[in-house]
Amino acid sequence: VFGLYFLCNKDFCLTDPFNHSIDWNNVINLIPSWYNFITFESIYMYFAWMLSQVLLERILPGEEATGAELIDGTKLKYTLSGHLQFWVSIVAMGHLIPSFIQYPESSNVYSIKSFSPVPIYLIYDNYLQLITVSTIGAYILSICLYVYSFNGNKILAKGGNTGVAIYDFFIGRELNPRIGSLDLKEFCELRPGLIGWFVINLGMAMKQYINRKSYLGVGSISLSMLLITIFQGFYVWDALYMERAILTTMDITTDGFGFMLAFGDLVWVPFIYSLQARYLVDYDPELQIWQIVIISLLHFFGFYIFRSANSEKDNFRRNPNSPEVSHLKYLQTKRGTKLLTSGWWGAARKINYTGDWLVTFSWCLLCGFNSPIPYFQSIYFLILLIHRANRDDEICLEKYGDDWIEYKKQVPY
Repeated sequence: VFGLYFLCNKDFCLTDPFNHSIDWNNVINLIPSWYNFITFESIYMYFAWMLSQVLLERILPGEEATGAELIDGTKLKYTLSGHLQFWVSIVAMGHLIPSFIQYPESSNVYSIKSFSPVPIYLIYDNYLQLITVSTIGAYILSICLYVYSFNGNKILAKGGNTGVAIYDFFIGRELNPRIGSLDLKEFCELRPGLIGWFVINLGMAMKQYINRKSYLGVGSISLSMLLITIFQGFYVWDALYMERAILTTMDITTDGFGFMLAFGDLVWVPFIYSLQARYLVDYDPELQIWQIVIISLLHFFGFYIFRSANSEKDNFRRNPNSPEVSHLKYLQTKRGTKLLTSGWWGAARKINYTGDWLVTFSWCLLCGFNSPIPYFQSIYFLILLIHRANRDDEICLEKYGDDWIEYKKQVPY
């Protein structure tokens, strides 16, 4: 995360990694002193955001849902308020700072005159410092989770209880750590990092507007910045609107909550996924309309595959007899579960990954081809999805045995 920031910022951005004429000493000299990596302003911004997200999760109403059955046979309860929290958070960004007026007849009586937007353009100015404080926060959370997992009779994740301390710390020992009814893993998976990603994008859009007003005399944002903000904002909104679907994913049902997920949710997602918006603040390619149209069509095509496939699987898991999925063919396993062999999941075993990657790649294309840095996300994401597919294949082979072999014959791709 730090490396990508230093390879592309307002003072320098890598254009050709094979260019031997780059003076790397000058690039290194641009790295600030260690004491500039964190500021009181960034600490305040971080804690204000995290505490506000916890508060909203606690007070906002939502539908009560039951999670998937865990390894001990229990099912956890969740309040699905993520969608409402998304909108409350975004509205608050525009109407959170009060302006006061003082009544002339009394020096001690004040009234609220209006509410002003939060100056989220400061996110750009404190981007490096926010990476630092978020990383420290992820480490502190991970240490607390690891230590707390030894307290009492906890449900431990199968892969995070190896006895190798460093590995278990990274993967996560406890399956679903909670403070009261607050499920820490589900909370971090969806709320502060994911909503924070969209808020960062809004801050980048505002910074581009301010820069253009300073340079050109008229404030504006580019088509690329507009579409990045809309596309990624819709992606975040969709994840929170479909919050119920995450309850059946491997992140919730199988993986422990350790440094891997804590860092991924609270640092990697908000600061890597906002990479395109940050890049566009200083290096917008000013794409032509026909390029924008093609990229948009690719985005919508990928998103259609991603959402349709996930919805089909989620509906089938919840009620195989519902009219939407009752026509689908499936393989009945010896474990009593059903594996889809038609519809989206008959086309490919991980068809949702294909759609998800196309969406990510379209975001990168909005940055043009002047630098490879905005494409890091699509390259990393492709490697991650291949690794996840291979890992899921091993887990399912162990889980289903011969039924999985037969399933792969029916769905070979």
